[in-house]
Amino acid sequence: MSTTTHRRMRLSEPGLDFGLVEEPVPEPGIDQVRVIVEACGVCGHSDTLIASGHIPGTRFPLTLGHEIAGRVDSLGPGVTGWAVGDRVAIGWYGGSCGHCDACRTGDGVHCPELQIPGVAYPGGYSDSVIVPSMALAAVPGELTAAEAGPLACAGVTTFNALRRSAARPGDTVAILGVGGLGHLGVQFAAKMGFDTVAIARGAEKADLARRLGAGHYIDSTGSDVAQELQALGGAKVVLATVNAAETMSAAIDGLSRRGELVIVGISMDRLDVTALQLVQGGRRVYGHASGTAVDTQDTMRFAAQTGIRPWIEEMPLEEAAAAFGKASSGAARFRMVLTTGN
Repeated sequence: MSTTTHRRMRLSEPGLDFGLVEEPVPEPGIDQVRVIVEACGVCGHSDTLIASGHIPGTRFPLTLGHEIAGRVDSLGPGVTGWAVGDRVAIGWYGGSCGHCDACRTGDGVHCPELQIPGVAYPGGYSDSVIVPSMALAAVPGELTAAEAGPLACAGVTTFNALRRSAARPGDTVAILGVGGLGHLGVQFAAKMGFDTVAIARGAEKADLARRLGAGHYIDSTGSDVAQELQALGGAKVVLATVNAAETMSAAIDGLSRRGELVIVGISMDRLDVTALQLVQGGRRVYGHASGTAVDTQDTMRFAAQTGIRPWIEEMPLEEAAAAFGKASSGAARFRMVLTTGN
């Protein structure tokens, strides 16, 4: 990276026509920092929504990327608690207002003024980014930048959803889907002490599920998921990481008494569930979205302590289009990460 200019992979209009541009290196403003990007994960589904202009507030031209990891390069006026050279990550939570009820109760990811990198300001498909200091999460020394990036989005989403759920160590927890989110969900569930069930399509994924830490595997194409879960005593929590509403709905009857279907995968289709299914057994269905910078720190610290790592494939920044195509098609196993060489 030059000291006066930096590279960005820019989208000039909705779509995936990335263009490499060089721009002057920006300076941080009040309560902002400049971060030298070392790696940025490709979040195929969410980045597609942003690239297509479906996320409110999206304006073109834009630079994608909300799984950012790097080091602090410059501090703006008023920034305290951080120093040049600190290793940091920034995820879906890219800052918030700090004064609304959500922010004041530690729930800033639901702030009406939530700032998402790539939407509110240029994201991490770049050599450097300017971000609010409140969005920074400290990266443990045990993690590489390429590992830390995905943990700031897919990692915190699954970790935070599980630790805020009704499940307690020893309970049966099922992870629906073993992809970019699910492969981390299985690892977190196992290390949290849950009796972990992985659910995916195809018998061939059983070995993979067990390598990730699952004690049980259910092939959703060859068996009734709800019946299989009930045969295990019912799931206290089913964490749905897939994007198919029909698949989510099919797991509801597999919940135990006061069990929960926690949804982190995004689908625009309606769930198929009756009031009777929920009332009988006192079941719950709800969604969960990511977490704040502190939640991301907790996620990375837990991962560092327990040996959890995202399974990644690295590609250089200038090959963003190829990496994005692989991630969005489902061909990646499991997270694509762009590296800058910085």
